[in-house]
Amino acid sequence: MKKLASVLLSALMAASLVACGTATDAGTPAEPAATEETTTAAAGEEGKVLNIYCWNEEFKSRLEDHYPGYEKVDATSGKIGDVTVNFVITPSDDNAYQNKLDEVLPANASAAADDKVDIFLVEADYALKYTGAEPAVALDVKGDLGLTDADLANQYQYTKDVVTSNGVLRGVSWQGCPGVLVYRRDIATEVFGTDDPAEIAPLLADWDKFNEAAGKLKEAGYTITCSANDTFRVYSNNVTTPWVVDGKINIDKNIEKWVNDSKALVDAGETGTYDLWGDEWNAGFMKDGKVFSYFGPAWLINFCMAADEEGSVAHDGGWAAVEGPQGFNWGGTWICGAQGTDNPTLVADIMKQLTCTESVMTDIVKKDSDFVNNKPAMEAAAKDDSFAFPILGGQNPLAMFCAGADKISMANISNYDQGCTEEFQNAMKNYFDGNYKTYDEALEAFYKAVEEKYPELTH
Repeated sequence: MKKLASVLLSALMAASLVACGTATDAGTPAEPAATEETTTAAAGEEGKVLNIYCWNEEFKSRLEDHYPGYEKVDATSGKIGDVTVNFVITPSDDNAYQNKLDEVLPANASAAADDKVDIFLVEADYALKYTGAEPAVALDVKGDLGLTDADLANQYQYTKDVVTSNGVLRGVSWQGCPGVLVYRRDIATEVFGTDDPAEIAPLLADWDKFNEAAGKLKEAGYTITCSANDTFRVYSNNVTTPWVVDGKINIDKNIEKWVNDSKALVDAGETGTYDLWGDEWNAGFMKDGKVFSYFGPAWLINFCMAADEEGSVAHDGGWAAVEGPQGFNWGGTWICGAQGTDNPTLVADIMKQLTCTESVMTDIVKKDSDFVNNKPAMEAAAKDDSFAFPILGGQNPLAMFCAGADKISMANISNYDQGCTEEFQNAMKNYFDGNYKTYDEALEAFYKAVEEKYPELTH
C-alpha cells in the first residue's frame, strides 16, 4: 500500500485547505467497485442533471477522485454517464449555506427537473435540523434509497446516530472524525522526562491528571493548551443530557465541569481564551510557541498544523498522540438525498460506493488521509506501519482513532446544538476574561442570546 508519508508530502498544500474549509483537487480515481456501465445505466433511467448542494469542495473532490465513472468537466461540474453533475457551493459564513437549504428544500418536489436538489451535505451540529424535519426534506436511506443493513454494517454506529431521527436513517458519511490529544515531544521531554506516548498517556488520562500536568507545564513556561476552547468539544461530546429538554435550555454537568476547569486554568495562566483558528491559536503550531497540546482528529493533525511551513513543530515530526482524558468527535460531513430528487438510483449508488464499499474507502484513506467510516478498512490501516503519520514522528495513531470511534455517543445531539454551543462559548469567554464577574451573570447572558435565537425556548 502506498505510504501515507508520500501522500502527505505530495497533497498537503491542497488537501490541507479542504480539511480546514477550502478547496482541493488531489488524488486519482479509485478502481471501480461497480462497473461503469451499471452506474451509467442506472443514472440514465432518471434525470439528466444531478445537483449537489455543499459549503466547500471536500465532497466534490471525493466524488471526482473515487466514484466509478466520474468525469470532471470543470471546477464546478462533471459527468456520470450522460448525467451532468453540478456542485452548488455556498460558504457557511453568516449561516449562508443553511439559509440556502432552507430556501430550496421545502419546494424541491415542485422544482423544474434540472433545478432539483438531488444531494445535500450537512454537518453534525445542524444535521437534525434537516434529517428530523417535518415534513421530511431528506430521504430515508433504507426505505427510499434501498441501502440495506448489510451495506451499512461496517460503519461506525455514531455516524449513523447523527443522522437518524425517529428511527429513520436519512444520511450517510464516508468519514469518521474521532479525536486524540496531540502533544509536543520536546516539551514533554523537558517537563516530564520523556516523549514516549506510553509514558505520557497516564499523565493525561483524566481531567484531574490533565489539570495537574497543566501546573507543571506552567512552572516551565508553557500552557497546556492554547485556549479553553480547545477542550470544549471534548467535554461537550461526553454529556449525558442534551442542550434542550422539554423546551427548556439545559446545562449538562459535564459542560459545567468544563466551565469550572477552564476558569481555574485561565486564572492560573495555564491556558488562554483565544478563538480557534485565530492567529494566536495557530502560533502554537510553531516551534517558538509555548503550547503543549491540541485536541483533534486526523484531519487537524495532517492538514492544519502547518506541516508545510519551516519552523513549525509538525514540519519536523515533533508531535505525538495519546487518547487523552475523554474520547470525542470533531467534524464530519454527511450525504443526504433530497426529497423530490429525480435521480434516486444514482443518489443511492453514490452513497453506497463512497460510504459502504471497502475498496473505495481504503483508497480514500491512502489518497486523502481521511479516517474513513469503515471498521475493517481502518483496523487494517491501524496495523500497517505504512500509515504512520510523519507529523507524529512516525507514530501510527489509527488504533487510537479506531478505539475512540467505537466509544463515541451522539445520543444527546439536538436541533439546537450549533446555536447553543456558539452562544455558550461566547458568554463563557467573557466570564473567563473577567467581563462578567460571576458564572451566573455569564449564564444569564447565554440564556438571553439563545432565547433571542430560538424564541420557542425558555430556561
